[in-house]
Amino acid sequence: MNVETQRPTTRERLYPRARRSIPAARDFARTTLTSWNTPVPLDDVLLCVSELTTNAIRYGVPPGRFFLVRLRRQGETGVRVEVHDSGDGTLPVVPVPREDGGRGLLLVAALADRWGAERRHPGKVVWCEFGRSGR
Repeated sequence: MNVETQRPTTRERLYPRARRSIPAARDFARTTLTSWNTPVPLDDVLLCVSELTTNAIRYGVPPGRFFLVRLRRQGETGVRVEVHDSGDGTLPVVPVPREDGGRGLLLVAALADRWGAERRHPGKVVWCEFGRSGR
């Protein structure tokens, strides 16, 4: 009997509102993307995961709550990164950089093929995509 196994198209993991969640989310993304063997710029994706999780911890996740990192394969060449929080749903905007920061979403916008944010109940999801536009 010939049984074909399919690679999962979505993987997700919950993380607490803590600084240690940033490298943990990055490791989760690295392991997932390596197992999928998707031809995306791994370092760019991992930097975006770091930036989006940092923003979720700093601005989106209420104390004592968790956030979700979801990775979705899009065809054979694309990946979508989503970070879901349970905050007030305020959508992010690309800020003017300051001396003390404010560059995270600028990096995401520069590195990803597309990015965006959507309200959900509760909170929001901030996402970015790689490998679909032929950039």
